[in-house]
Amino acid sequence: TLWVSGVEFIRNDYFLKSYWVDHYSGIGLIFPSETINGLLWGVWSLFLVLFLKMLTRGFNYWQTVFTGWFASFVMMWVVLANMGVLPLKILIFAVPFSFLEVMVATFLLKVKKANQ
Repeated sequence: TLWVSGVEFIRNDYFLKSYWVDHYSGIGLIFPSETINGLLWGVWSLFLVLFLKMLTRGFNYWQTVFTGWFASFVMMWVVLANMGVLPLKILIFAVPFSFLEVMVATFLLKVKKANQ
């Protein structure tokens, strides 16, 4: 969970925040960056890790990575795009980094499971 939360924070607050802020401004909204939003992303990170942990019980490494990434990121992007709040320009960065995020999280879960 710390890994996922850290990657999310670094990617979205340091590398992509200007894209989010500009996009939201362009559609007449203010990008939500209050503390509660950060806490909710922390909860989302925990749910992602719990989901990946469940997947590791029945799937191999790559099945877990692809299923977890698709269910957590691709579906979220489809919903955000449908709502008109996804700056599509971020996907060039978000796709590879989110996939790497899920790969490492799955690896950490598999290592932890193997050491138990």
